Amino acid sequence: MNSIPETMTAVQLVGHGGPDMLVLRDDVPVPVPEAGEVLIRVGACGMNNTDVNTRVGWYSKAVTGEATGEALDVSDGDASWGGSGIAFPRIQGADICGRVVAVGAGVEAGLVGRRVLNDPCLRDADDPGDRESAGYVGSECDGGFAQYCILPVRNVHAVDSPFTDIELASFPCSWSTAEHMLTRARLADGETVVVTGASGGVGSALVQLARVRGARVVAIAGAAKLGEVARYGADAVVGRDAVDLAGAVAEAAGGPIDVLADVVAGPMFAPLLELLRRGGRYTTAGAIAGPIVDLDVRTLYLNDLEFHGCTVYPPEVFASLVARIESGALTPTVGGTFPLAEIHAAQEAFVAKRHVGALVLEIP
Repeated sequence: MNSIPETMTAVQLVGHGGPDMLVLRDDVPVPVPEAGEVLIRVGACGMNNTDVNTRVGWYSKAVTGEATGEALDVSDGDASWGGSGIAFPRIQGADICGRVVAVGAGVEAGLVGRRVLNDPCLRDADDPGDRESAGYVGSECDGGFAQYCILPVRNVHAVDSPFTDIELASFPCSWSTAEHMLTRARLADGETVVVTGASGGVGSALVQLARVRGARVVAIAGAAKLGEVARYGADAVVGRDAVDLAGAVAEAAGGPIDVLADVVAGPMFAPLLELLRRGGRYTTAGAIAGPIVDLDVRTLYLNDLEFHGCTVYPPEVFASLVARIESGALTPTVGGTFPLAEIHAAQEAFVAKRHVGALVLEIP
């Protein structure tokens, strides 16, 4: 195995703002793993909404509009994923595939050389179920937009798969989010689920993960992407610009739906919520069309609906995802690749959302 250098190439986020806040450097010290940690030589790292939302400050409560990727005028006090400030400079990137090259004290040496995926959710070592102490790779600690990164060994999962590093790097954040959403909603064989934003990273993952559960999937996406969304397993597809979107979804579903898996929110939240059957479940992990929505509380209580907000998931959710990957049941959805040095162009392409699935950075 090659020796570990003292410095590395990495992209540092130096403040909230536009893509110019992402600075490529080749003199960043390579981190040294401490007890319970591993050092990973990153092969590829996917991008996700959290990367952009953190950079522009969208998580601040002062922001009420849709996630456009445009820089926002916010203070740093609550503009991170965890609802507090972020320590700059920060290396982002939560979707890491690479190989373990060194381990800290207390970590089995046999892990060195293994190809791994990272669980992006940071948890308290003594109380992993404590949501209050949870963090996120690339927000509360440095991530994978770099040649090397260190992570707690409990966040590292060895993976045995024929997929490339680029393909595997499309999984961690989006797919674990989708797995969490469907796990909490208890989506079951034979049920009908509606997936909004079905061409995005989480949405396209929801389509496949719902299908492997035996559910019938009605997917909503832009008209130009409907064919590809169908190819990934949707039973019916509906263009998001339909004049009567709720009516079109109801027709495609053929009746009331069991689960609404929503990452869009915005103006269509209320009409789509009305389609849930009595006792139906609403599950969400995003609000790209706007976080402030209209809710008729009578719809919630008279129809005995369940609402599930999904961010901090238990460790077994990611372990289940890795098992599904290794089984060959899932197909990676890579919408494009960029070298790390072109991260500005990569994030501009991500915000434009002309792709289906994930955009992945190749790490030199």
